[in-house]
Amino acid sequence: MTIPQTILLSIVEGVTEFLPISSTAHLILAGKLLNIESTEFTKSFDIIIQLGAILAVVFLYRHKIVHSSFKLWKNIITAFIPTGIVGVLLYPLIKSYLLGNSLVASIALILGGIALLFFDKFEHRLTSTKNLTTKSYLSIGISQSLSVIPGVSRSAASIVGGLFSGLDRKQAVEFSFFLAIPTMFAASTLDLIKTSTTFSSQEIQLLSLGFICSFISATIAVKAFVSFVSHHNFTGFAIYRIIAGIIFLILK
Repeated sequence: MTIPQTILLSIVEGVTEFLPISSTAHLILAGKLLNIESTEFTKSFDIIIQLGAILAVVFLYRHKIVHSSFKLWKNIITAFIPTGIVGVLLYPLIKSYLLGNSLVASIALILGGIALLFFDKFEHRLTSTKNLTTKSYLSIGISQSLSVIPGVSRSAASIVGGLFSGLDRKQAVEFSFFLAIPTMFAASTLDLIKTSTTFSSQEIQLLSLGFICSFISATIAVKAFVSFVSHHNFTGFAIYRIIAGIIFLILK
């Protein structure tokens, strides 16, 4: 990977991580278009630069995080449990067969787009802004766990799970942001534990650059996304997913 490629991929990560369009799929497919060979390092790079995006959420919501109640973090950890279990148990499968698989990512983009279109028609019947139970937060976590498949989108899965559980659109989006903190931190930490000894000094420099670029781009994307969902539904994202998936299938 070159420095320009590193910067471009990091911006892709930051912009797409919190949108319901799958950052993993976009990183895989962008890597293909840039002719970047899929290696153990590039797979780790895709995971670890998510830490920069995490920091963006922590920075933007720092006051709410610091002053949040124990109940909020209890709900976040509860929702994280299913994804944590799936991630640990399926880590070898995910790393070996799913990450870097552009076919899986393209198909998941299309199917996820169709699901979002269908969901938008019934969203108003589902949301109630009610107080959720522990079972509801576990359901959100189970929904998020589907995002181990590239192209599904962690953001989309957790947002849809939140809406089905009774949160309104803005609540579901913000809870998805908070849920990303333990989820992405755990994924990055697990990968660091598994592969940290294999990084060269040049690779560490690329990871550091990727971290900074993903932080900056994610900060901008999160603020724009919250503003957008306050007045719009997810139809635009659904159509984008379908078109992008078809284009990448053709280019593949």
